[in-house]
Order: sequence, then structure tokens, then C-alpha cells
Amino acid sequence: MDHEILKRVIMEQRETIQRSVLVKREYEFEPNANYILTGLRRAGKSSLLFALVKQLIQQGATWDQMIYVNFEDERLVEFTLKDFSDLVETVNELSSKKPYYFLDEVQNVEGWERFARRMADQKERVYITGSNARMLGAEMEARLGGRYLSNTIMPYNFREYLTARNIPFDETALYTAKGIGRLRNAADDFMHDGGFPESLQFLDKRAYGESIYQKVLLGDIALRNEIRKTTGLRILMKKIAETVCQGVSYTKLKNVVNEIGIQLSKDSVISYVNYAKEAYLLFFVQNYFAKFNEKASAPKFYFADNGLLNLLLMDKDSALLENAVATALKRSFQDNFYYLKSAKTGVDIDFYVPERNLAIQVAYRLSDYDTYEREMNQFRKLSRSFSDAKRFFIVTMGEEKKIQEEGFEIEVLPLYRFLLEF
Repeated sequence: MDHEILKRVIMEQRETIQRSVLVKREYEFEPNANYILTGLRRAGKSSLLFALVKQLIQQGATWDQMIYVNFEDERLVEFTLKDFSDLVETVNELSSKKPYYFLDEVQNVEGWERFARRMADQKERVYITGSNARMLGAEMEARLGGRYLSNTIMPYNFREYLTARNIPFDETALYTAKGIGRLRNAADDFMHDGGFPESLQFLDKRAYGESIYQKVLLGDIALRNEIRKTTGLRILMKKIAETVCQGVSYTKLKNVVNEIGIQLSKDSVISYVNYAKEAYLLFFVQNYFAKFNEKASAPKFYFADNGLLNLLLMDKDSALLENAVATALKRSFQDNFYYLKSAKTGVDIDFYVPERNLAIQVAYRLSDYDTYEREMNQFRKLSRSFSDAKRFFIVTMGEEKKIQEEGFEIEVLPLYRFLLEF
């Protein structure tokens, strides 16, 4: 690889980082560890690398130690595994100081993990990002030999979103009518538009979200997995969006797609869902009460960002509300939360967090009698049949109160307060 091209890429990227204005993200990093950051496209992985660069500068490092390379740069389209040696040589030409390597979207280089392992063995400091979950599969972890810590990056959470929009959420804001009004409006925007960092720069946030969705669908899923006919994939994602809030089997998904004339086998449905999960478009929540061999048979699917889900739904604020709660729980508890459903007891609870003994229902509003009684009855059944659940919440769009039931209390929280607390 031409060393002059590499030098230009490195020097230009330093200027970009120096000019960048960043929102502090709620991720922590071990100071002496190497990291692999993965996650959905445009979730902010590159910005986190920028922040790490600036943090190192504040701690006394110098700019000539910062080696940032984005492998989606068109000048590096022909970059291959053997060119990493040229990169190291170029770095040594630029400075004699110990470098810090920041390798962005490195999955574009076949065999990159061999270089990553060599750098770790040589005690170099390396930070890597990628948009493909296969980077952290069992085989890849074995190849890297525990030399890197991993972190999955999601779009802004609500606190980060508020910070980016300069909306206060301190004590004054939480206890004044003006502050609460702004927070409620922001929560409504967040629920509909999602938390992609760059989306805040666009007036047409839907068009921005559509561009990301198409890139993930056609690039990260279809192209990478050699899906030539994408109609079935598109329809499947649309049908999954329509099932948010309910457990659904792969057989049922196959049937609903086939009913509209698109023929997909169950195996294809399972594969496409796994590809979407690997691209961080989807995640799923399993039934805590299901037997071990049945837990994966009827998951509840959620989208990693509400802005993407909103592209596929029409006037489904109840589904968007539940998806917003699910993504907040995903950020906090990774895969350690579930839903509860039992034919024996009739329990049907949206979310359960075992480590907090926390049961959560989601209801857009509780003002009508039927909705109120339905939610109360679910908690009554749960309280009688499942003693592990100790705390009970209902997340609504705007209501806030406490409901006293015989033997337990239910806290009703508006979305904005739930997102701030969880």
C-alpha cells in the first residue's frame, strides 16, 4: 500500500477528530485494555473512538501518537491483510512515539483478526470497530484469544439524546411544569424518531432513518449473506415489525409471509432473522417461564432503534412505546431480561428483570376502565403465582401515580421518567 496515501488518510482524520464536537456517551472503558466495539450502523461507534482519542490527548498523549484509520475510506478499498505491515511502517515513519491504533469498520479487511492478535501480542494499544456481530462469534473470540474486551454500542439512550438537544433533565427540570413539558415532548420525539446521533442534524429524520435501514437491509444483511432476492427479506422484516409486543414462532412468521404470496421456508425465516440479529437490526426477548428447549421457539422481537421500527408501522404508538422500553432494558441488562407468559396461570407480563425482581407492563394509557382492569389483573395473577417478582411497574405515555393493591404496590411511570431512571 502506498505510504503517502496512508499518511494522508491518517493526517486528514486527525484534523476531523480535532474539529469534532462530541456528546458524552455513557460507556466506560478500562484504561489499559484493547477493545472491539460493535453495533448497528451509525450508532456512534466512530464518535466513541473520537472521544477516546481526545481523552488520551487530555491525559498527556500527543496527536502524532493517534493513528485513526477508517476502512470505509474509498482510498482504502483495495486494502488487504498484507497491507497492515505497510500501515505499521507508515506509522513509524510519522513518529517514533508509541502509537495508539484506532481501526474503524475493520471488518472490511478479510483476515483483520490476525493483525489484531499480533498487535495485542506486541503490547500495542488498539481500538477496533465493526458493524458485524460475527466479529465476536465463538470462532473469532478463540482466534483473538481473550486479548480484546468487547462492547456493543447502541444509538443514544434518552439521557444522551437530551444532552445532544440541550434539554436539561436535572432536578429543576424534573419538578417544574416547563421542564416536565419539555421532557414529555422530547420523549415523544425519541419514541418516534429514535436515537441515531446524526439524525438530530436532519429536518427529515424519517428519510435519514430510511437510508440507514436500506444500508443495513441490503448491505449488512442481503449482500453479506448473498441473498439475491430481497423481497422475502423485506416482507419478513415488515411482518416482524407488526408482531412487536407479542411472542411469535418462526412457523407463524413463515405462514404470514407465505399468505401474501412470498414463499419462504422456515429455515430461511430462521436464517434471515439471525442475519438481522447479527447486523444489530433486531434483538429478541425470551419467555422466562418456557422450558429450556422451548425458550427460543416463540420470542418477542424488537428493533434496535425506534426510528427504524417507525418506518415499518403506521399509527402504532403502543408498539413504539413498548419498543422504547425494550431498548432501554437492552442497554441496561443486555440479554438478562425476559417476558412472562404462562398458560397455566394466565400470566402475561411484558418484561421481567430477574436480577431486580422487576416486572414491567407497558400501556399507552390507563384512563379507560378495560385497560386499567386488564393490567391490574395481570399483576394480581403474577403476585399470587410468582413470588420472585417484588417490584411492579406500568410504563405509560404520560400518566404517573402509585396504585395500592392488596399486598403490593404498582408504580405508574410516564415514558420520560422511566427512560431517565432505567
